[in-house]
Amino acid sequence: MSNIAILILAAGSSSRMKIPKQLLPVGNKTLLGLTLENALNSKANNVHLVLGANSEEIKNSIKDISVNIILNPNYNKGLSTSIIEGVKHIQSKSYDAVVIMLADQPRLDTSYINQLMDAFDENPEHIIASKYSNVFGVPAIFPKSAFEQLLKLKGDKGAKTFLNSEKAKVIAINTTEFKDIDTPKDYKDFLESL
Repeated sequence: MSNIAILILAAGSSSRMKIPKQLLPVGNKTLLGLTLENALNSKANNVHLVLGANSEEIKNSIKDISVNIILNPNYNKGLSTSIIEGVKHIQSKSYDAVVIMLADQPRLDTSYINQLMDAFDENPEHIIASKYSNVFGVPAIFPKSAFEQLLKLKGDKGAKTFLNSEKAKVIAINTTEFKDIDTPKDYKDFLESL
């Protein structure tokens, strides 16, 4: 089994939601609490969380959860800055790969995270990405050899541009879409589907 870290991106300011979506209640948990639970229950060796906007309030809500927190002072410059902060932090450790996932995909469960890791164990030179229609996206596992590329990302597209470029050696896992919770309607629809 490879030595794999999970990097959860949760630094955004939830501008379309008007309140920190990381703290939205889902049953007796929060949206972020649910994501963390799924990550911590996986086969990953460590879970790292990138925070930015509302970091004190969010840290307070997860103080009983054992997770490594990385602060991104540049979170307002886009998703790529959170990936860069996270990769810089974990690069010094001896991980074989990193799973990058978002804090607002509540349908992403532990078994899917483990499925990505199993696929990586069989193909350790490749990126293992989720495939939505014909586009690669996160959650995705990036081998150590891709870290340099991740550190060059720019803007708010996260890793999507790199994942869908010619350079990336990607193996896809087809998935039903892990819809992001971006608006009050997304949140309402998700709660009603439970």
